[in-house]
Amino acid sequence: MSQMPRRQFLKLAGSLMASLGWLAACRPGPSQTATSAVQPTPAAPQATQSSDRTGSPILTVPEVADALRALSNGQAALLWLHGQACSGCSVSFLNAAYPDVASVLTQHISVDYHATLSAAAGLTAWQALNARVTAGNYLLVVEGAVPAGIPGACQVGDEPFTQLLTRAAQRATAIVALGTCAAFGGVPAAPPNPTGAISVAKFLGTKLGHTPLITLPGCPAHPDWLVGTLVHLLKAGVPPLTEDLSPAMFYGAVIHERCPQFHQYNTGQYARFFGDSGCLFNLGCLGIRTYADCSIRRWNNHVNWCVEAGAPCIGCARPEFAADPAFPFYRIREQSS
Repeated sequence: MSQMPRRQFLKLAGSLMASLGWLAACRPGPSQTATSAVQPTPAAPQATQSSDRTGSPILTVPEVADALRALSNGQAALLWLHGQACSGCSVSFLNAAYPDVASVLTQHISVDYHATLSAAAGLTAWQALNARVTAGNYLLVVEGAVPAGIPGACQVGDEPFTQLLTRAAQRATAIVALGTCAAFGGVPAAPPNPTGAISVAKFLGTKLGHTPLITLPGCPAHPDWLVGTLVHLLKAGVPPLTEDLSPAMFYGAVIHERCPQFHQYNTGQYARFFGDSGCLFNLGCLGIRTYADCSIRRWNNHVNWCVEAGAPCIGCARPEFAADPAFPFYRIREQSS
């Protein structure tokens, strides 16, 4: 793993903050030294920290740079586990282009274990995974649902994922359920759900103790949501959360409120067929019920997003996503009433 000079960390931090929309609320302040590792975080950020309108602490560029440095040099270890998932959230994370999160992850961030990105394989990877779990004191990212009904449906080595997740959660300083499958069950939990797939929060339940758990729903989750959450955990603790345990800075408003077609909805200008101009509500758009910032964050290097590309929002960040087989993703001639 290569090392970055501080100047490069500062440049990366500035790009990241611009991407997250944090620069507008940036406050002046001295650089702070990164801690040796993230400590168990409180249920809410320190009351003395300045906040922006989302309730999120306002961080300086040097503070964000220090958080990235901690992730880079192993001071803040990161453990990434996969349950029942398509690895779409990993692919989404690697597709980030500004800042280049992919190169940061593969060259500069200390990820002790990732099923598809780890250089090691087989017994060597298994030993590295167990060594980190034994050492504890890491940020745990979980991608995918938990097969509670059939533990053998998902295994890492010879160990059922349910058992591994329980072990790993007990020694983590914070847990991030990445993607809708980990956050709510998602597609693996869709009826008839033969494996008994459930969310990470539901599976861990009382096993969590005082360990904070944050959900980042989305199919897949946007890379900014993960990077921003990790940086926040390292430098300001747990961000203000919604009732679904998602960061309010990313999931605090429905997509509909910031949709470029909002005025068309209000004036009754609805598209009747795909490709028509107008609001996509009558074609099944669920932006009116989905909490996320897709409409202002956009995807693929912030170039585009579903509605702008002509497709209605299918509500992939909703807890109900894929939960009802009688509720198709795309519906025609929805009643506006």
